[in-house]
Amino acid sequence: MERRDFIKACAATCAVGAPGELPAKNLTPRFYARTQLTDARGQPFRAARLVPRRNYIFHYPFEATPCFLLNLGKPTVGGVELKTEDGSIYEWPGGVGPNRAIVGFSAICAHRMSYPTPQISFISYRDRATASATARTDVIHCCSEHSEYDPSSGARVVGGPAPQPLSAVILEYDPGSDGLQAVGMLGGEMFDAFFAKFEFKLALDYGAASVRRQVTARTVVKELEQFCKQQVRC
Repeated sequence: MERRDFIKACAATCAVGAPGELPAKNLTPRFYARTQLTDARGQPFRAARLVPRRNYIFHYPFEATPCFLLNLGKPTVGGVELKTEDGSIYEWPGGVGPNRAIVGFSAICAHRMSYPTPQISFISYRDRATASATARTDVIHCCSEHSEYDPSSGARVVGGPAPQPLSAVILEYDPGSDGLQAVGMLGGEMFDAFFAKFEFKLALDYGAASVRRQVTARTVVKELEQFCKQQVRC
């Protein structure tokens, strides 16, 4: 989806309301630097390389804020209405790429802000092959307190104590190059609280100067298994 079309769609959503009713507080996208998703060599990361239902990590919009990149292996539906913890409403436009199956979300859990580190990850996408026999499948599951999010519906909360969906990364897809770019975020951002809670640990992992520095130009995509040493399953 082009940026101008996305803005128009959000503006139209904000204008809808029942006569005589005070409009709900609506969220619009927050745009950051247009950032090319690349491989480890700095070459544009092609969408065709995304193995369906496998966890990939990139960092956006800050150098220390991880995000999931997923090919769900099936089309998503746009126009999903979601609500943040404070009651703000926004509309998730769906996935991008072939079949609109590619989605991006913040990998910071909306409950206690568990996130993938280079050492360990308590949060990841679970499909039938990686979920336990009794667990819900095709969700992003956080083992810290068992919050679950449906990535095919804008990371809507479908289980556990999380008070709001994961914030969505606004992705743009170029069919000519099969490339992907991140251009902004949509939903309930938690970056200030995240930095306040984990700044010391983030400084150890990324360097003090990088923690609050915004990503520009490019960000590297890695499989979660390559990014962190251990994935917790529950």
